[in-house]
Amino acid sequence: MKAIVQERFGPPQTLRPADVDRPGIRATEVLVRVRAAALNPYDWHMLRGDPYVARLVGGVGMTRPKCRVAGIDAAGQVVAVGAEVHGLRPGDEVLGFCPGAFAEYARTAADLLVPKPSALSFEEAAAVPMGAVTALRGIRTVGRVRAGQRVLINGAAGGVGTFAVQIAAALDAEVTGVCGARNADLVRSLGAAHVVDYGRDDFTDRRGHYDVILDNVGNRPLSRLRGALTPTGVLVANGGGSPGHVFGAMSSMLRLSAVNVFVRQRLRPILPSAPAGPTHEDLLAVTALIEAGKLRPVVDRTYRLEDTAEGVRHVEEGHARGKAVVRVA
Repeated sequence: MKAIVQERFGPPQTLRPADVDRPGIRATEVLVRVRAAALNPYDWHMLRGDPYVARLVGGVGMTRPKCRVAGIDAAGQVVAVGAEVHGLRPGDEVLGFCPGAFAEYARTAADLLVPKPSALSFEEAAAVPMGAVTALRGIRTVGRVRAGQRVLINGAAGGVGTFAVQIAAALDAEVTGVCGARNADLVRSLGAAHVVDYGRDDFTDRRGHYDVILDNVGNRPLSRLRGALTPTGVLVANGGGSPGHVFGAMSSMLRLSAVNVFVRQRLRPILPSAPAGPTHEDLLAVTALIEAGKLRPVVDRTYRLEDTAEGVRHVEEGHARGKAVVRVA
């Protein structure tokens, strides 16, 4: 099969097309014919082995990538199921987390897949898993957003932000989105009542205003973020923008947790990691919102499989509008 492989840690140009063996499956796994795969910041972090500490504590690999075929988010059709898999059968259209998604076929655990909403194209469906699940966890699980609360989303036009705006709006919160001027209309169309143009205004100038802040960017000091919260507000940090190649976002998350012990506000991280926790239930929750017409993916750009490195480079630059997607077949 055709795939995009990474033989060593490095920049996007280290990715290359190659012919590799089609993966086999175990009893609890599913083989998926990948039709489209999304590009995430997670992908370029794994490509670069960045931060370095992730090589010690995760399944990244120490001196070279542990997973030769890159990618994690996918949508496609089930080709084969293991003997212990129930509820899925060949021909089913699915979306979910498929390690090695930048390939014509990928294998994954059955509980990391859910049925694809019929209204979505494969490209739109591939854009859902990591971005929508992260947004759901940030807004609903960690932020515990309730109707009537004032919620601010920093990085509202990005891959997580576009989902987070919609999820917060679906919970009847009063949403403020922070984005560039060119994305203001998009963010309003997703349900934001207010938009802050970061090129003109600093949202942390509004002192004590927000009940919940979801920070996807990490470009404001913690003291300023706390100042923009109500005295009992919640800061949900998505780990974006944290400097340093050794510890990266983990150093910011540790600092956040340390300060949290001493303040009335709740300061909660969402660590940038591979899928963890009640993933199947979260995927079902976001697809239910899609089926109900309350959530839709925003696809910024679509790339051919052989142009995956170009797509990763675009995402790494940090200016993607919604999600970038690779069309596989």
